[in-house]
Amino acid sequence: MAAVELLVRGGLLVDGTGAPARRADLAVAGGRVTVLPPGADAGAGAADRAGGADRTGGVGGGPVRVIDATGLVVTPGFIDVHTHSDALAAVGGRGGPDAAADGADTAWDALEELRLAPLLQGVTTEISGNCGSSLFPCLPERLPELAEHLRVTFGIGPVGPAEDFAAFAAAQRPELRRNHLASLVGHGTLRAGVMGFADRPPRPDELAAMCELLDQALAQGAAGLSTGLIYPPGTYADTDEIVALARVAARHGKPYVTHLRDEMSQVEKALEEALEIAERSGAPLQVSHHKTAGRHAWGATLRTLPRLEQARADGLDVLCDVYPYTAGSTVLHAMLPPWTSEGGVGALLERLRRPEVRERIRADIAGGVDGWENTVGNGGWDLIAVAAAPARRAAEGHRIADLAAASGADPVDYVCDLLLDSQGEVTIISHSMREDDVRRVLASPLSMIGSDGVPKPGRPHPRWAGSFARVLGHYGREEGLLSLESAVHKMTGLPAARFRLAGRGVVRDGAVADLVVLDPGAVRDAATFERPLLPPQGVAAVVVAGQVAVRDGRPTDARAGEVVRVR
Repeated sequence: MAAVELLVRGGLLVDGTGAPARRADLAVAGGRVTVLPPGADAGAGAADRAGGADRTGGVGGGPVRVIDATGLVVTPGFIDVHTHSDALAAVGGRGGPDAAADGADTAWDALEELRLAPLLQGVTTEISGNCGSSLFPCLPERLPELAEHLRVTFGIGPVGPAEDFAAFAAAQRPELRRNHLASLVGHGTLRAGVMGFADRPPRPDELAAMCELLDQALAQGAAGLSTGLIYPPGTYADTDEIVALARVAARHGKPYVTHLRDEMSQVEKALEEALEIAERSGAPLQVSHHKTAGRHAWGATLRTLPRLEQARADGLDVLCDVYPYTAGSTVLHAMLPPWTSEGGVGALLERLRRPEVRERIRADIAGGVDGWENTVGNGGWDLIAVAAAPARRAAEGHRIADLAAASGADPVDYVCDLLLDSQGEVTIISHSMREDDVRRVLASPLSMIGSDGVPKPGRPHPRWAGSFARVLGHYGREEGLLSLESAVHKMTGLPAARFRLAGRGVVRDGAVADLVVLDPGAVRDAATFERPLLPPQGVAAVVVAGQVAVRDGRPTDARAGEVVRVR
């Protein structure tokens, strides 16, 4: 058996189950954990318990590395159940560590900073493929069209789609993987990969092809099925289409994960659709980043959360996730009516050049369109800020209403021109929620933590760098909304069980050695909307697969992350 390589000594263990904290030392050997019994010799005895060949416990007889966790808390590595980081380690950026051009070096540094942000707050596993957008699967003949869509969606330059999960996993570059990555199958990608961006129901042969691609990806290790029912082409799908696909997920025992068709004025109706899909398909239901946004939905968590609790009491396996902020973030073209995106990115950009199209957009925002969320109509351009716009970096961080006024343009004209200048690649932040609703969802026993991070260069939402530290510090320690044990459970054991991440999420003998060592009295988020990638305070060390990836709050050279295949 493997010799002990690492000891974590003197800490208070919060093991991820929700059980009370207890004193325990940990030994790591072969990337796996052993919990040492009280009073055990955390030096020589650890080697014997974990199978070490000699009592130094070191690899090849060398000394055991030790993390002194005295006065600190040790937890399982955090699992971010909702990210959009699919492509961060599939590309090297527009350059590389040895690139000669200054511009390439700058792009590389920006992507490295984005890759580090979750790790520095203790996230050892990310689940991507959310909101209907993944990097796979696709019929071979649809790959070029899908590549343009993914370029706009992920916003880090050219991104190559994959035909299946195996090809997606193979494209993740080990030298860039600081933590682990699992992925859902995005319905929007799946639909576009079979039938393009047509606003119509699939033909029987197209639906059969989607089911076959989904079945293959899930068999290869994808973690479930996701939808983004406000985003084209997902928004073009009816309930029956989603039920047919969710039945495939159910056969694999994997969840249906949904960005609801409406999180604003029609959120309760949209929630009923999700519950219907789960009931008819038999798939576990995960409601993504549950919120009730926009002035017409503020306070609706007083009804949505009891509805979820009742559904669970009635036997439906339903849970949700949440990020600890009152602002969301998404692509700018999602603020436009769905018909603008029919046919894909090229068709969208061509339409936006025409004055009559802009007039129709203005009319639809003012009057609404049946079945469309209409974020701007529920709030206003004054609540929407530019997060990333490669062609207009000076616009980043500013509200669209202010930018339009300063340029003397109507907001719709400004938005259309901004999208045209950036070839559609614009991300925004929408300040649309109320604090009491966020607190209710965070406190719910049905919720787990997901950042919904959109890691793009520019001025991204601070949730990518701050969500987990913010829950522990602000909402846990300062506000008393959650106990430390409950908060950690929402970040570890609960999501690991939901997504069948075997050996993760709980510190027990034989578990994967993904660990966080933190100061419970000091942990807090530092990222702000002005400086969104500032690392948190109070996270002393992070261990990924037995390798120390963060030491004294700073990253090491370790690259131990892998693609997680869910069986």
